[in-house]
Amino acid sequence: MRFIVIDGLDGAGKDTHAQLLKEKYEKKGSVILRSHPSNDNSYGVKAKHALLGRGKVNKLKTSFYYALDVIRSVRLYYGKADTVIFVRYLMGVAYLPLPLAKLFYNIFVTFLPSSDYMFFLEINPKEALQRLKKRENEEIFENLEDLIKVRKKALQLTKKWHVINTSGSIDEVQNKINSILDDK
Repeated sequence: MRFIVIDGLDGAGKDTHAQLLKEKYEKKGSVILRSHPSNDNSYGVKAKHALLGRGKVNKLKTSFYYALDVIRSVRLYYGKADTVIFVRYLMGVAYLPLPLAKLFYNIFVTFLPSSDYMFFLEINPKEALQRLKKRENEEIFENLEDLIKVRKKALQLTKKWHVINTSGSIDEVQNKINSILDDK
Protein backbone atom coordinates (compact mmCIF):
# COMPACT_ATOMS: atom_id res chain seq x y z
CA MET A 1 0.00 0.00 0.00
CA ARG A 2 1.16 3.52 -0.81
CA PHE A 3 0.25 6.03 1.93
CA ILE A 4 0.49 9.67 0.87
CA VAL A 5 -0.01 12.64 3.18
CA ILE A 6 -0.64 16.14 1.86
CA ASP A 7 -0.54 18.85 4.49
CA GLY A 8 0.18 22.58 4.59
CA LEU A 9 -1.25 26.01 5.19
CA ASP A 10 -4.73 26.93 4.11
CA GLY A 11 -4.52 28.06 0.50
CA ALA A 12 -1.38 26.02 -0.31
CA GLY A 13 -3.18 23.74 -2.79
CA LYS A 14 -3.58 20.58 -0.71
CA ASP A 15 -6.91 19.45 -2.14
CA THR A 16 -5.87 20.33 -5.70
CA HIS A 17 -2.70 18.24 -5.53
CA ALA A 18 -4.36 15.39 -3.67
CA GLN A 19 -7.03 15.18 -6.38
CA LEU A 20 -4.34 15.09 -9.09
CA LEU A 21 -2.59 12.26 -7.23
CA LYS A 22 -5.87 10.39 -6.89
CA GLU A 23 -6.41 10.60 -10.65
CA LYS A 24 -2.85 9.42 -11.30
CA TYR A 25 -3.06 6.38 -9.02
CA GLU A 26 -6.59 5.35 -9.99
CA LYS A 27 -5.03 4.22 -13.27
CA LYS A 28 -2.86 1.79 -11.27
CA GLY A 29 -5.35 0.45 -8.70
CA SER A 30 -7.76 1.35 -5.94
CA VAL A 31 -7.46 4.74 -4.23
CA ILE A 32 -8.99 6.24 -1.10
CA LEU A 33 -8.77 10.01 -0.67
CA ARG A 34 -9.67 11.46 2.73
CA SER A 35 -9.69 15.20 3.31
CA HIS A 36 -10.02 16.49 6.87
CA PRO A 37 -12.14 17.74 8.37
CA SER A 38 -14.50 15.39 6.57
CA ASN A 39 -18.24 15.85 6.32
CA ASP A 40 -19.27 12.19 6.68
CA ASN A 41 -19.03 11.92 10.47
CA SER A 42 -19.84 14.00 13.54
CA TYR A 43 -16.18 14.73 14.40
CA GLY A 44 -15.47 16.26 11.02
CA VAL A 45 -18.73 18.21 11.00
CA LYS A 46 -18.04 19.60 14.49
CA ALA A 47 -14.46 20.52 13.49
CA LYS A 48 -15.73 22.33 10.38
CA HIS A 49 -18.40 24.13 12.41
CA ALA A 50 -15.78 25.31 14.92
CA LEU A 51 -13.54 26.45 12.02
CA LEU A 52 -16.27 28.84 10.94
CA GLY A 53 -16.62 30.25 14.46
CA ARG A 54 -14.49 32.76 16.34
CA GLY A 55 -12.50 32.84 19.59
CA LYS A 56 -10.12 30.62 21.53
CA VAL A 57 -12.77 28.06 22.45
CA ASN A 58 -13.52 27.40 18.78
CA LYS A 59 -9.80 27.10 18.04
CA LEU A 60 -9.48 24.40 20.70
CA LYS A 61 -12.68 22.66 19.58
CA THR A 62 -11.42 22.67 16.00
CA SER A 63 -8.17 20.95 17.00
CA PHE A 64 -9.90 18.40 19.22
CA TYR A 65 -12.56 17.33 16.72
CA TYR A 66 -10.07 17.45 13.85
CA ALA A 67 -7.81 14.98 15.69
CA LEU A 68 -10.75 12.64 16.32
CA ASP A 69 -11.73 12.87 12.64
CA VAL A 70 -8.18 11.94 11.54
CA ILE A 71 -7.99 9.04 14.01
CA ARG A 72 -11.36 7.78 12.74
CA SER A 73 -10.08 7.91 9.15
CA VAL A 74 -6.97 5.92 10.07
CA ARG A 75 -9.09 3.25 11.74
CA LEU A 76 -11.53 2.98 8.83
CA TYR A 77 -9.42 3.57 5.71
CA TYR A 78 -5.70 2.99 6.29
CA GLY A 79 -4.61 -0.11 4.38
CA LYS A 80 -7.95 -0.51 2.59
CA ALA A 81 -6.73 0.42 -0.92
CA ASP A 82 -3.61 0.26 -3.07
CA THR A 83 -3.12 3.99 -2.46
CA VAL A 84 -4.46 5.96 0.51
CA ILE A 85 -4.19 9.75 0.43
CA PHE A 86 -4.86 11.83 3.52
CA VAL A 87 -5.20 15.59 3.25
CA ARG A 88 -4.66 17.55 6.47
CA TYR A 89 -3.24 14.79 8.63
CA LEU A 90 -0.72 15.69 11.33
CA MET A 91 -0.09 19.39 10.91
CA GLY A 92 -3.42 20.32 12.44
CA VAL A 93 -1.46 20.37 15.70
CA ALA A 94 0.31 23.53 14.46
CA TYR A 95 -2.84 25.46 15.30
CA LEU A 96 -2.17 24.81 18.99
CA PRO A 97 0.35 26.76 21.10
CA LEU A 98 3.88 25.55 20.27
CA PRO A 99 4.52 23.45 23.41
CA LEU A 100 1.22 21.61 22.87
CA ALA A 101 1.83 21.37 19.13
CA LYS A 102 5.17 19.63 19.71
CA LEU A 103 3.72 17.35 22.39
CA PHE A 104 0.73 16.22 20.33
CA TYR A 105 2.77 15.91 17.14
CA ASN A 106 5.18 13.55 18.90
CA ILE A 107 2.29 11.54 20.33
CA PHE A 108 0.58 11.28 16.95
CA VAL A 109 3.71 10.29 15.02
CA THR A 110 4.31 7.58 17.61
CA PHE A 111 0.86 6.02 17.28
CA LEU A 112 -0.42 6.97 13.82
CA PRO A 113 0.98 5.65 10.54
CA SER A 114 3.66 7.67 8.80
CA SER A 115 5.14 7.40 5.34
CA ASP A 116 8.07 8.28 3.10
CA TYR A 117 5.44 10.22 1.14
CA MET A 118 4.54 12.98 3.58
CA PHE A 119 4.37 16.36 1.83
CA PHE A 120 4.09 19.75 3.45
CA LEU A 121 2.96 22.26 0.85
CA GLU A 122 4.74 25.47 1.78
CA ILE A 123 3.48 28.90 0.82
CA ASN A 124 4.13 32.48 1.84
CA PRO A 125 1.29 33.50 4.19
CA LYS A 126 0.55 36.64 2.16
CA GLU A 127 0.13 34.58 -1.00
CA ALA A 128 -2.00 32.07 0.90
CA LEU A 129 -4.25 34.88 2.08
CA GLN A 130 -4.69 36.12 -1.49
CA ARG A 131 -5.76 32.64 -2.57
CA LEU A 132 -8.12 32.33 0.40
CA LYS A 133 -9.96 35.54 -0.48
CA LYS A 134 -11.52 33.64 -3.39
CA ARG A 135 -13.33 31.30 -0.98
CA GLU A 136 -16.89 31.74 0.17
CA ASN A 137 -16.47 31.27 3.94
CA GLU A 138 -13.55 32.53 5.98
CA GLU A 139 -12.30 30.05 8.55
CA ILE A 140 -11.01 30.98 12.00
CA PHE A 141 -7.30 30.68 11.10
CA GLU A 142 -7.53 32.38 7.70
CA ASN A 143 -5.93 35.69 8.58
CA LEU A 144 -2.36 36.87 8.09
CA GLU A 145 -1.40 36.74 11.77
CA ASP A 146 -2.55 33.13 12.24
CA LEU A 147 -1.12 32.00 8.90
CA ILE A 148 2.30 33.36 9.89
CA LYS A 149 2.16 31.68 13.32
CA VAL A 150 0.90 28.34 12.02
CA ARG A 151 3.47 28.26 9.21
CA LYS A 152 6.32 28.90 11.64
CA LYS A 153 5.18 26.12 13.99
CA ALA A 154 4.45 23.65 11.19
CA LEU A 155 7.87 24.13 9.61
CA GLN A 156 9.45 23.24 12.97
CA LEU A 157 7.61 19.92 12.86
CA THR A 158 8.42 18.91 9.26
CA LYS A 159 11.86 17.41 9.81
CA LYS A 160 10.98 14.11 8.08
CA TRP A 161 8.61 15.64 5.52
CA HIS A 162 9.10 16.69 1.92
CA VAL A 163 8.58 20.45 1.97
CA ILE A 164 7.35 21.65 -1.42
CA ASN A 165 7.02 25.34 -2.25
CA THR A 166 3.68 25.89 -4.00
CA SER A 167 4.19 29.41 -5.29
CA GLY A 168 4.78 28.03 -8.81
CA SER A 169 2.22 26.69 -11.23
CA ILE A 170 0.10 23.65 -10.39
CA ASP A 171 2.04 21.62 -12.97
CA GLU A 172 5.42 22.64 -11.51
CA VAL A 173 4.36 21.68 -7.99
CA GLN A 174 2.78 18.42 -9.13
CA ASN A 175 5.97 17.52 -11.01
CA LYS A 176 8.00 18.02 -7.82
CA ILE A 177 5.63 15.77 -5.88
CA ASN A 178 5.60 13.13 -8.62
CA SER A 179 9.40 13.11 -8.86
CA ILE A 180 9.56 12.13 -5.18
CA LEU A 181 6.78 9.54 -5.50
CA ASP A 182 8.28 8.04 -8.63
CA ASP A 183 11.80 8.01 -7.15
CA LYS A 184 10.97 5.53 -4.37
